[in-house]
Amino acid sequence: MRIRKAVFPAAGLGTRFLPATKAQPKEMLPLVDKPIIQYGVEEALASGVNNIILVTGRGKNAIEDHFDVSVELETFLETRGKKDLLAEIRQISNLINFSYVRQGEPLGLGHAVLVTRNLVGDEPFAVILGDDVIDATPPALAQMIDVFNEFQGPVLCVEEVPAADVSSYGIIAADEVRPGVYRINDMVEKPPRAEAPSNLAIIGRYILTPDIFPALEATVSDRTGEIQLTNGLRRLLKDRPIYGCRVNGVRHDTGNKLGFLKAVVYFALKREDLAGPFSDYLRTVELKSPTRSS
Repeated sequence: MRIRKAVFPAAGLGTRFLPATKAQPKEMLPLVDKPIIQYGVEEALASGVNNIILVTGRGKNAIEDHFDVSVELETFLETRGKKDLLAEIRQISNLINFSYVRQGEPLGLGHAVLVTRNLVGDEPFAVILGDDVIDATPPALAQMIDVFNEFQGPVLCVEEVPAADVSSYGIIAADEVRPGVYRINDMVEKPPRAEAPSNLAIIGRYILTPDIFPALEATVSDRTGEIQLTNGLRRLLKDRPIYGCRVNGVRHDTGNKLGFLKAVVYFALKREDLAGPFSDYLRTVELKSPTRSS
């Protein structure tokens, strides 16, 4: 069955980027000239998925406005002859169908997926975490869809991470069935380094089947009061095979300040109009301590 829908959880509070995110969603922070979330939406579109379900919360109106039609802006650009910019802002709103559902409280990724049940319906679907921006050809989601079509089961995007970082991720125990594809035997959410079954971490892309919803309903909240998607998937694993896909691409975790800054530099250097002068600037950067006046 074709993957037609992608869920974007976007109800988090963005506390790592305060005060910048006090009045704007972290998903709208720009990487060069596009907000973080747009990279994931464009990835979905390039993978053949054009129905987007955004899980939002209080203060997230800017995301909805960004993907909506702006008649005033389009008219302004058209009258000024800025055809390239006009085509760019029209592309997303014209080619993708957006639906929105509110997550009243940020009660975990599992809960965010669960509240989309009525919009997803009885069909497989993707989940894209906007914080993970993946530069890949073909797109990361398209690579995962190929694995789903082959094995007809849920597929999780995985990446090898340093052993020191395993406690920050869901980690899988798995057997490699062919290069880059794994059949998962178990998974654990944020294990201590000594207890991690591998260094294969689950990162922000999933292809899920509708039987994840009853599995999540039966999943108890953890000690923080959140329903973890990893725990729901672990329950589902008792009933069906789940696979991991190590995608070919470059991932940036924009959910933390250092990862965000690295992503800005990476995507700026990929731009033909910016790469040369930006590289020249970076070579001249010399940080100096402020001088004290006597």
